[in-house]
Amino acid sequence: MTVCWRPSQAQIDRAKITAFARKAGALAGRDLSRYEDLYRWSVDEPALFWELVWQDCRVIATQKGAQVLVDGGLMPGAKWFPQARLNFAENLLRKADDREAVIFRSEDGSERRLTRRALYEEVAKLAAALRDMGVVAGDRVAAFMPNLPETVIAMLAASSIGAVWSSCSPDFGVSGVVDRFRQVEPKILIASDGACYNGKRFDNLEKISEIAEQIPSIEQLILVPYIKNGKAIKGDNRGKSWPDLLQEYRHVKEIEFKQLPFDHPLYILFSSGTTGVPKCIVHGAGGTLLQHLKEHQLHCDIRPGDRVFYFTTCGWMMWNWLVSALAGEATVMLYDGSPFYPDGNVLWNYAQEERFTLFGTSAKYIDALQKAGLSPANSHDLLALRTLCSTGSPLAPASFDYVYSEIKQDLDLASISGGTDTFPVLRLAILFCRFIAGSCNVAGWVWLSRCWMKKATARDMKRVNWSAPDHFPPCPRASGMIRRGRSITRPISIVIPASGVTATMCV
Repeated sequence: MTVCWRPSQAQIDRAKITAFARKAGALAGRDLSRYEDLYRWSVDEPALFWELVWQDCRVIATQKGAQVLVDGGLMPGAKWFPQARLNFAENLLRKADDREAVIFRSEDGSERRLTRRALYEEVAKLAAALRDMGVVAGDRVAAFMPNLPETVIAMLAASSIGAVWSSCSPDFGVSGVVDRFRQVEPKILIASDGACYNGKRFDNLEKISEIAEQIPSIEQLILVPYIKNGKAIKGDNRGKSWPDLLQEYRHVKEIEFKQLPFDHPLYILFSSGTTGVPKCIVHGAGGTLLQHLKEHQLHCDIRPGDRVFYFTTCGWMMWNWLVSALAGEATVMLYDGSPFYPDGNVLWNYAQEERFTLFGTSAKYIDALQKAGLSPANSHDLLALRTLCSTGSPLAPASFDYVYSEIKQDLDLASISGGTDTFPVLRLAILFCRFIAGSCNVAGWVWLSRCWMKKATARDMKRVNWSAPDHFPPCPRASGMIRRGRSITRPISIVIPASGVTATMCV
């Protein structure tokens, strides 16, 4: 085993997880400063653990309630925070001040910036417009959008009402979008007029028209100008221009945050579609919020004022993960376009100029950097960068070596593994631990995973069954078809490419 990085004692001492471990130890009545001990306590005492996460990460709620976990032994059937009432968007939009909330850059160099106050006000306008369109809690709002500030604004506006958000990125074909959105029966479709990638502009108007024609539940289309002027689609009287709509509601300054149960549906994500039509996976607001707060603040040590970037589209769960950094008062860094246009330095230029503290990407991207012979350590000032997250597939040992020799030596390199199906990251970083080249870091708290081997399927590869025997707050609410606001529960079949793991979990 090659140990490629160890946090310094000073880094450990000032890490948010260190303070959290002291509080947990006080509750447990014993020392929990070792990660293994803290992990075991989180598995043995999940109600105490998650209540401490709620308190330590400062969840905003009109009420928490006395009960944390009811029927905890049931899987499915357990209820987390059954008396709580909260709103997901309210937690992300806390402290509407002049600090930067969102910074956006496209591959052509265009840039936009929103303060926390400006973001709040834009969400207020759109939320008022959606309410006047008849959107209520439980309705679905779908987006066919690039990774733009408008995408973040729209998600927050929908969730402030209690509407359920689902999104696809412009690289999806019409059938891929329709296969997903037709299942969820969205009332509103928000779409950009085009997209940019690798130096080219792509007109989406024809795609949007086809999508809208094939999904009869859509009552209103909101068109976002990106490559054109955002005019409505010819012949479609459901269309409204985003700028015109927000101008109409320019006097709205406040948001009415709908207070909802902890497990109220927030997001609908989708399985890959490799075994038929993609299956809907419904994630609840409270569980998503708690899980992302835990992962950001305790595992990744994200703090107010940090600058958090993940190279993603809004069709991947890492987009949802990224946007939640607003709840920790960090700045969310958005990028739209190719990571190699005009060359492989484009994201590192962005990281240097905006002082990224966390850079998230894929193992494939790191491998591509290495093959291109790029050395950000020698070409860029990355002093502010503390954490680099890689996911999508395992990070090879040679890629660990490349990161520490050619990107940065003193770096918390997190080779993480998660899932659209479960939403939590299953293996991720922690500042307590040394990092071993070629391995995913540590198991996330409260994940008592059980694995058993099946026969080998290929050279050096084995297939494993994985299960989560105990309930957890971000446990998916349902998987399957969505009809008239109701979900049809069925077992979730999970495939985790990073480890070759398959699993089945009923929810």
